[in-house]
Amino acid sequence: MRLYAPSPVAGVLERLLADPAIARALVARRVVPATEPRTAPVPPWLDPRITAGLADRGIEYLWSHQAAASEALHRGRDVVVATPTASGKTLCYNLPVLQAVAEDPAARALYLFPTKALGQDQVAAFRELAAAATLDVACATYDGDTPAPIRASVRSAGQIVVTNPDMLHAAILPHHTKWFQLFEQLRYIVIDELHVYRGVFGSHVANVLRRLLRVCEHYGSHPTIACASATIGNPVELARLLTGRDPVCVDESGAPSGERHVLILDPPLLDPALGVRGSAFALAERVALAFLRAGHQTIVFGRSRVSVELLLTALREALREGRGPEARVRGYRGGYLPSERRAIERGLRSGDLLGVVSTNALELGVDIGGLAAAILVGYAGSIAATRQQMGRAGRRQETSVAVLVATPGAVDQYVANHPEYVLDRTPEEARLDPDNLHVLLAHLRAATFELPFRPGERFGPAPADDLLAFLAEEGHVRQAGDERWYWASENFPASEISLRRAADENVVIIDVTGDRPRVIGEVDLFAAPTLVHDDAIYLHEAAQYHVERLDWGERKAYVRRVDVDHYTQADLAVTLKPLETFAAALAEGSVRAHGEVMVSSLATIYKKLRLETNENLGWGRIHLPEIELHTTAYWIALDGTRFAAWRRDDLDVALVGAGRALQAVASVLLMSDPHDLGMVAQARSPHLGQPVIYLYEGVPGGVGLAARLFERHVELVGGALDLVRHCPCEAGCPACTGPRLETGGNGKQLADRLLTVLAGARAA
Repeated sequence: MRLYAPSPVAGVLERLLADPAIARALVARRVVPATEPRTAPVPPWLDPRITAGLADRGIEYLWSHQAAASEALHRGRDVVVATPTASGKTLCYNLPVLQAVAEDPAARALYLFPTKALGQDQVAAFRELAAAATLDVACATYDGDTPAPIRASVRSAGQIVVTNPDMLHAAILPHHTKWFQLFEQLRYIVIDELHVYRGVFGSHVANVLRRLLRVCEHYGSHPTIACASATIGNPVELARLLTGRDPVCVDESGAPSGERHVLILDPPLLDPALGVRGSAFALAERVALAFLRAGHQTIVFGRSRVSVELLLTALREALREGRGPEARVRGYRGGYLPSERRAIERGLRSGDLLGVVSTNALELGVDIGGLAAAILVGYAGSIAATRQQMGRAGRRQETSVAVLVATPGAVDQYVANHPEYVLDRTPEEARLDPDNLHVLLAHLRAATFELPFRPGERFGPAPADDLLAFLAEEGHVRQAGDERWYWASENFPASEISLRRAADENVVIIDVTGDRPRVIGEVDLFAAPTLVHDDAIYLHEAAQYHVERLDWGERKAYVRRVDVDHYTQADLAVTLKPLETFAAALAEGSVRAHGEVMVSSLATIYKKLRLETNENLGWGRIHLPEIELHTTAYWIALDGTRFAAWRRDDLDVALVGAGRALQAVASVLLMSDPHDLGMVAQARSPHLGQPVIYLYEGVPGGVGLAARLFERHVELVGGALDLVRHCPCEAGCPACTGPRLETGGNGKQLADRLLTVLAGARAA
């Protein structure tokens, strides 16, 4: 029973826009018109029972993209479906899979989803479809929550096995002999939420899929692959990189959609000189309350687990004071029990819950019914993810509202000053590098453990013999008399590989809060000095931990649970040495290049920053050894003659300010986290002999970001100049070139001057 009778969404929106606090913050408003459906007949090749089951569920026809994708899959063609949120992608692959089982009960399918919640949701959807078709299909989830007795039955009798890349990598492929019924009869592999598999994670998953297809070939099966993705700029290329095969692309949606109102808000400046803005949290809370109090289902996305809890607390407190439905607003994030998450999903579908505050865990396609409003506290990191979150509202062809509230960070401020980037641009391209040597060698070890390699057999782009010979020198593999390569170590290689990081070595995080210490996580070696140094605040499962001691030699960080109002951010002193130039070209006032580099970094100090405002509360020193990272970088080497008249200290400041602006814009142009790229500025490079700005990749070997920046040089430099010029601060701030005190008071003007030369633009 609803506590409020909903008023029309448009009416709530107009009242909200009349609020002076919202009107001052509004930087863009766009109305996306409703679209009419494009339909196609139910395929004639479907079993009559499936056709009848669809009719029982009110499905008399398909959307055009569902018909096209299911037809191609039924004919044995690999397919990638890249259509918007709530366009019914699930039916594209469920129909041919169910048809295969109807024709032959021995047929098998393997579904891969990036999260457990999405896997559970899809199992329920498939079972409902099978039940409506009166087909008895064994469909089950195989993940970390699956009890041991059920695991055995899934291995032996599961026709549809739903799992995630981590379980496939560590629990299924290494034990493929226990899964021979699945691999012998595997007809379809489904890879949903394809756009999630980018960067290091995507590079690992591509190699897991190489291992999967190799095992399938061993058992004599040749499955068809169905990929589904949110709208991205390169769905075919991404599917090809992940699977090694060429798919048919279906990217024109035939599904109808309701009218959507999209707003971008930027909290007003409180101190124009320093660039200090109002709280994005408070503004998002104000917007959310307007819809919740009017009885409209609303989702609020926070970028971290801590922000979710802070937003949830504030909303419940405000609703309690106003006698609103605070009990019907819940949080949703990692760290909640699976039963809690399922209950929240059911509550949203049924309407019992009025609102939810979530991390991006609900960004993916879990069915949560039809929400009226989606509010994003901060840019989601990519156009694709932002549109995915906005698309969680309006799933039932009704009018909906999506609101993006910018935070004070540089990336968010770039988006706020360029709203057309989110509203008009095509989504980014997802980047990964499955042939990253660190990643490739790790999975080659795992693949050799699973099956011996024949001489000349490929694993990736080339025969694996040379890499296997290298592994043999380290004692991991050996070549037998039949010339095949066999696993020779006692170690279990898959257990040593984390799909979320590139390096083998990591730092284990140990919680010493209770009576018995327990391991709660790990971070890779290159991130450890900035994340788990002594006195850092480490965030895990929505909880805050104070790092009492980092034992660098033992690779262990000892932490204790705390509840504080700040987080920590470490500064790195970084030196960079170029090793090899892959490509170089003349550019305006410079030479642009990308290549191989060695990065030496030393964590020096950390700052304590208030959670809501990023206010600096203090600092401390970090005492850790220097570490080295072998990776790739993109750089801009300035023409010495064009900058010869500059004072050395002015050039230092200009390089740092311009570098920070370039770094912020790069994370927007690429589908990458701001932490994926580091920046080094040198007024006189000891290796190149001229002023240089480097943007280097933060993972060993890189994943292709540097090469992409090299290609998009003009767009990157122009974007950085726009960011600096449009920032309303006087002399530099965290939203453009960095805090004024860190850039000598005139960092903004000097960065503008430098970027103007590089962009070939007129002086401001």
